[in-house]
Amino acid sequence: MTEETALNFECETGNYHTFCPISCVAWLYQKIEDSFFLVIGTKTCGYFLQNSMGVMIFAEPRYAMAELEEGDISAKLSDYDELKRLCLQIKRDRNPSVIVWIGTCTTEIIKMDLEGIAPKLEAEIGIPIVVARANGLDYAFTQGEDTVLAAMVNRCDDTPQVEAETEVEPKKNGFSRLLNFGQKEEAETQETEYKDHPPLTLFGSVPDSVETQLTLELKKQGIKVSGWLPSKRFTELPSIEKGNYACGVHPFLSRTATNLMRRRKCKLIGAPFPIGPDGTRAWIEKICSVFNIEPEGLDEREAQIWESVEDYVKLVRGKSVFFMGDNLLEISLARFLVRCGMTVHEIGIPYMDKRYQGAELALLEQTCVEMGVDVPRIVEKPDNYRQIERIMAENPDLVITGMAHANPLEARGFSTKWSVEFTFSQIQGFTNTRDLLELVTRPLRRNNNLKELGWTDLVHEEDAKRITV
Repeated sequence: MTEETALNFECETGNYHTFCPISCVAWLYQKIEDSFFLVIGTKTCGYFLQNSMGVMIFAEPRYAMAELEEGDISAKLSDYDELKRLCLQIKRDRNPSVIVWIGTCTTEIIKMDLEGIAPKLEAEIGIPIVVARANGLDYAFTQGEDTVLAAMVNRCDDTPQVEAETEVEPKKNGFSRLLNFGQKEEAETQETEYKDHPPLTLFGSVPDSVETQLTLELKKQGIKVSGWLPSKRFTELPSIEKGNYACGVHPFLSRTATNLMRRRKCKLIGAPFPIGPDGTRAWIEKICSVFNIEPEGLDEREAQIWESVEDYVKLVRGKSVFFMGDNLLEISLARFLVRCGMTVHEIGIPYMDKRYQGAELALLEQTCVEMGVDVPRIVEKPDNYRQIERIMAENPDLVITGMAHANPLEARGFSTKWSVEFTFSQIQGFTNTRDLLELVTRPLRRNNNLKELGWTDLVHEEDAKRITV
């Protein structure tokens, strides 16, 4: 057995070196279909959103910038009047079910009272206004979603939703009745498949296909998902009562989890996260254990997935990886790659909540023991200069990093992968394991193809030594 068998935590600079958290607008406005996001910041924030989300031209965006000018910063203008004008224009043009105000670094520095303005303006214009502070001073990249969902927890009703189908049913015409023939009987049959357990709410923004997959995986165990936060529509937020259970699907939603426990009096299920076959299995098993349900078929399910991706696992087995830290998915990804047979030199992570990620950390430690490898060191808020020195010394086969360091590292001869790609990809659940490994192995496969073609490194070793990051 190796010497290092316990988790080793370090903290270096105390600063966040990550993508800006206001980019959470990119996936949240697509997930919550009746929403509109208003980012309140400077022209710099607007330029960032234009560049980071300019690739998403396939969908008409439902977000806008409220750009702060000198008059706003010097308090010569009324914040209330200016925000009212913008929100009335949004209501006239889009008429959303909710307007989400995204606070930035500037609103923090000049102390804009967004939480004080929002209730008054909401009552005046008749549209719910949710305030979320997603500034880069206090939050890392993916924590922008955390602040939005934490604010939406307060909007969840605490009364059970009442089915409205009975009133609508008699009004259906003959064609509608024909299309819906047999659905009521099927729904009643499906209802009996579920076992008796308290209501369960899952939280975390995932694509509809992933949401369906995870819901079906739990359904196979007789567990019914009462709702998702966020829902596809703000008007369909789940009802959360005192004593209900909640479980997250992302490692970066610690504030949302805290709000669910404190505000809604929920019981949090502390499970590993459903990333990779091992994580998905552990996630389902933990939920089953809380509800005293014996899981069925998970051994076969996990083995089947591992067998189906063996061609990808062969590419990473025996290789090493270094995480510089960007999106808070690092612990889960490292645990999965250790299970695939990779050596993880270091896990850099911008922010670590040991309580919320406790089960994931325990699974990482258990995985390292089972695979017979050292437990990697975990560095919170890492110093990038020191990290680059460690990368040069350890010479990993792959570096998973933010976009700022990818090209300089490639110039030094290291294979890199943008961490932001894992944020925007479908990596949760059993069925997305191949997509996850597709991302990890792409730079390795590219290098193999270049070698087969007889290409040499584009940068000579002598030149690489003169390149500075």
